[in-house]
Amino acid sequence: MIESKMKLAVAGDAGSFSEEAGRLYSEREGLHVELVYAIDMEGVLTRVDRGDVALGIFPVVNAYGGLVRQAFDAMGRHHFIVVDEFPLDVQQCLMVLPQCTRSEIKNIASHPQALRQCRRTIAREFPKAKIIEWVDTAKAGRDLQAGLLPATTAVIAGARAASLYGLKILEHGIQDIKPNITTFIIVKKYRV
Repeated sequence: MIESKMKLAVAGDAGSFSEEAGRLYSEREGLHVELVYAIDMEGVLTRVDRGDVALGIFPVVNAYGGLVRQAFDAMGRHHFIVVDEFPLDVQQCLMVLPQCTRSEIKNIASHPQALRQCRRTIAREFPKAKIIEWVDTAKAGRDLQAGLLPATTAVIAGARAASLYGLKILEHGIQDIKPNITTFIIVKKYRV
């Protein structure tokens, strides 16, 4: 007999911190899930609203970076029920294409929240770099590998994104504070 899996929408691409939080939360709760990569909070809540997934997970606040504005914007457009919350110690990594060196970096791309979590490090290490806000940390890694970002771009994302997209990690743990706790919420469809 094949056991069916519950669908869980995550606010990120493969290799995102939302994916990590979704996997860890599912393990903690003993849930058998199939992850659905909704890329952003709007995508998660739309899928929850339509009933495409049983649950959704996305970040709402970081201890240093503050409220995740994109989450609150999306939450204002949808009805849902908060089921639980899940804290995750987010470890930001600086990654580049394999042929790129630290001295060649001209751009830093990531989700605005990740950029806020690393602002002092970026200012100190890359004061002249152009900052590029991207929809998701892991998607920035995927898009760098696909050539959608300049080859002289460094991405800030989790270590799993580097391994998934063939990127080279130049530095682990570049967030300005440690621990770097982000709180995720788990939501389900609102039923009248």
